Amino acid sequence: MIIAPSILAADFANLGRDIEMLNRSEAQWIHCDVMDGVFVPNISFGFPVIKSVAGLTDKPLDVHLMIVNPQNYIGQVRDCGAALMNVHQEACTHLHRTVQAIKAAGMKAAVTLNPSTPVIMLEDIIADLDMVLLMSVNPGFGGQAFIENTVAKVGRLRQLIEASGSKALIEVDGGVNAQTAPILARGGVDVMVSGSAVFNAPDPLKAIAELVAL
Repeated sequence: MIIAPSILAADFANLGRDIEMLNRSEAQWIHCDVMDGVFVPNISFGFPVIKSVAGLTDKPLDVHLMIVNPQNYIGQVRDCGAALMNVHQEACTHLHRTVQAIKAAGMKAAVTLNPSTPVIMLEDIIADLDMVLLMSVNPGFGGQAFIENTVAKVGRLRQLIEASGSKALIEVDGGVNAQTAPILARGGVDVMVSGSAVFNAPDPLKAIAELVAL
């Protein structure tokens, strides 16, 4: 299981300390949630923070753009040191063009679906994707309750991936904790994003290790 802790839940007054903790942890990736206050009803952080994080770690950065017009920022995301650029299907009018531009910039291309967006929306592009992120909460805020339908949605996405011959990984973000993570692991999820359950844990290193072991 690949675990990508979301720094949205980190202590931004001590971000360097929290990144150092992740460096010592078994987490394989670091997830960066960028929000613009337009596509989602919240504002998080931008490129200077991502670039600073990249300078503190060798772990791949999974940059999730919850913004309008994400195609306008492909160069900036690459220059920040991102390994994966994750855009919302709902935010991209020309999704295929955006995916190809992400790959041309040297990053892996991922597409995110909101809870109400069916996986069939990716039928004609799934073979071109490196990963699909299913939001298991409505995007914009950390600490929300897990949407149960996500488990069935993972199954539908797995069927689509196998039918197309795609090698895309399945990632889930939202409400991932000690209770929901085992269910997602059994359902075939490859990557789990966890924020509050990691950074608010009494022992974050142990919390990460338990997720990785699933």
